[in-house]
Amino acid sequence: MTRKQFFGRLFAAVLAPAAWLRSGGVQAQEPIERLDKPHEEWRELLPRDAYEVLFEEDTERPYSSPLNDEKRTGTYVCAACYLPLFDSETKYESGTGWPSFYAHIPGRMGTKRDFKLIWPRTEYHCIRCGGHQGHVFNDGPAPTGKRWCNNGLALRFVPDGSQLPALRT
Repeated sequence: MTRKQFFGRLFAAVLAPAAWLRSGGVQAQEPIERLDKPHEEWRELLPRDAYEVLFEEDTERPYSSPLNDEKRTGTYVCAACYLPLFDSETKYESGTGWPSFYAHIPGRMGTKRDFKLIWPRTEYHCIRCGGHQGHVFNDGPAPTGKRWCNNGLALRFVPDGSQLPALRT
């Protein structure tokens, strides 16, 4: 194991969850049960633009999401299944036009390689419903150096003091 891998795993295992739990977020539920719902059902449940982002891997226009300017404390949940994905403490202004975070709630994302723009990128999805969220890049701020660049249509913001929605079934 390289030094970079060691410190990356150390952050993921100890530092990120500790910072997230201090912020009052919900504790990770392990393991997260997969929600396998046919695309036809998602199409009926979601607005068309959200469905296209989440299940056809579309991308919304930059600077089009009101979540880009959201400054309150709270939790960002998957717009499809309502699984909490990000805590507001990890959100930052990246200047890209999409809501960006330097860390996600541990155990909540799955990744895969994406070659749609010729060069490889890392695409990430909600671990529960498989909904496409965005791409992760290595140009973010400390402490992770990551930029989880998210489509606003793929998220729903729940301010602190409000109850998180029940997970969809």
